[in-house]
Amino acid sequence: MRIAMIGTGYVGLVSGVCFSDFGHDVICVDKAAQKIEMLQAGKVPIYEPGLDALMAKNVASGRLSFTTDLTAAVDGADAVFIAVGTPTRRGDGQADLTYVMAAAEEIAQAVTGYTVIVTKSTVPVGTNRQVHAVVSGANPSADFDVASNPEFLREGAAIDDFMRPDRVVVGVESERAAEVMAEIYRPLYLRDFPILTTDLESAEMIKYAANAFLATKITFINEIAGLCERVNADVKEVARGIGLDGRIGNKFLHAGPGYGGSCFPKDTAALARIGQEHAYPMQITETVIRVNDGVKKRMIEKIRDACNDSFNQKTVAVLGVTFKPNTDDMRDAPSLAIIPALIGGGATVRVVDPQGRAEGEALLPGVEWCDDPYSAAEGADVVVLLTEWNEFRALNLPELAAAMKSPKMVDLRNIYSKRVALKAGFQSYVGVGR
Repeated sequence: MRIAMIGTGYVGLVSGVCFSDFGHDVICVDKAAQKIEMLQAGKVPIYEPGLDALMAKNVASGRLSFTTDLTAAVDGADAVFIAVGTPTRRGDGQADLTYVMAAAEEIAQAVTGYTVIVTKSTVPVGTNRQVHAVVSGANPSADFDVASNPEFLREGAAIDDFMRPDRVVVGVESERAAEVMAEIYRPLYLRDFPILTTDLESAEMIKYAANAFLATKITFINEIAGLCERVNADVKEVARGIGLDGRIGNKFLHAGPGYGGSCFPKDTAALARIGQEHAYPMQITETVIRVNDGVKKRMIEKIRDACNDSFNQKTVAVLGVTFKPNTDDMRDAPSLAIIPALIGGGATVRVVDPQGRAEGEALLPGVEWCDDPYSAAEGADVVVLLTEWNEFRALNLPELAAAMKSPKMVDLRNIYSKRVALKAGFQSYVGVGR
């Protein structure tokens, strides 16, 4: 199959590379000439483990290429995927569809022959019908169908998620479109991965419902963690105890500083807005958003307590600023709420992150970037574990404590334990829900 992928952000680039590895001919399109030049030079503009090697392999095979010319890419394509950004719109929390509709209009002018236009971006319910209307209006003679194909990629594990998915969701309205989508995902059919074919609206809703549910699960265990601290229980044991129940499961039951990233904050806000627009408030989702904001504030107070109730003239070493490990993504990361509060209170903040500096330098002005945890901890009053990178899971704690002015640890990911930290020479240890 010949595929055009409009947008080379996280979703578009990973999807385009993986489709080419399925054996399809894929052209990835982006208006950002500098990004396309980078990709043509073999450089990956995002950090995703394994993506650079897989991209190089498929470029070398001739199945994958990059261009700024949308018309040439769409001409003769069997399927055109829209994978552009849908940021939260200021003021109302709804997903901004400006880029989606602009792409649809451009695609309409370029299609030749029967084409399936596939929305890969996360969009509100009803968007695919809007895309159909835009294309029909811009080119009444176009022979096309619209399909919804939401992505379920975890940053840091995106390639494995694409190649070995829990499920693939495809929303279509015609057998013709269903056949094209089935051919695109044929390698997964052959390996018996679940392919769910449904209507457009259900496919759109599945994406929002899935992310809202996972965000709810994270927020639930964070709220339980707060209560555990009051009643002297250990949230790690509580999470293990409830996670062994097959109806609940153990994933997304890790207490911490709240969810962030490119999906959960945006998608919960959008789902809440969809509910409001249809006079059916998403009360659980709205509460999740509010509680998650409160979790971040509670983390700031934990650090303040460790600093003897004042950040003024304290030096704080922060380990990890990306919203999760194995990514360079800083979007809605807890660090963006926590670190400015430290600096605003008069603290000197030193930061270490294996991949976060490229974005973090602009987003976190006033911090000092260090190459390793031990240099960051030199003379520090408190060390804060904020992102659970593997590099921070086996630290030489005695060395870390010895480098500090007053060795105190605030472990917002519960990587260590109070017993281990105190034995290593820390004066105090604070976790989450323990």
